[in-house]
Amino acid sequence: MTETADSLAALTAEIREFARERDWEQFHDPKSLLLALVGEVGELAELFQWVPAADAVTAFADPERKQRAKDEIADVLTYLLRLADVLDIDIAEATAAKLEDSRIRFMPDAVRGIAPHID
Repeated sequence: MTETADSLAALTAEIREFARERDWEQFHDPKSLLLALVGEVGELAELFQWVPAADAVTAFADPERKQRAKDEIADVLTYLLRLADVLDIDIAEATAAKLEDSRIRFMPDAVRGIAPHID
């Protein structure tokens, strides 16, 4: 197991224990977790909603904005890891497999500098 996979597994276990200590596992069915995840992605998107794309990196260098983004990103990851855990998906393995597939589908010489689209 890689260091990243170890870190994700440890974080997943910590999130699972957090839910267990509060007796929240009963609420963590896949549909509810997915809806919570979508809600958190929406909150993250709201932070960027009216920021021009060209200014986003600079705008989020502001400590207060950066902290808000940091909090929402953490919420998104928490729900994503919890959803994967409930569905018994090894998210590190799944991500590595998907990245390998993308390496084959999007060969560097064919897509360098081009935003790929799916036909």
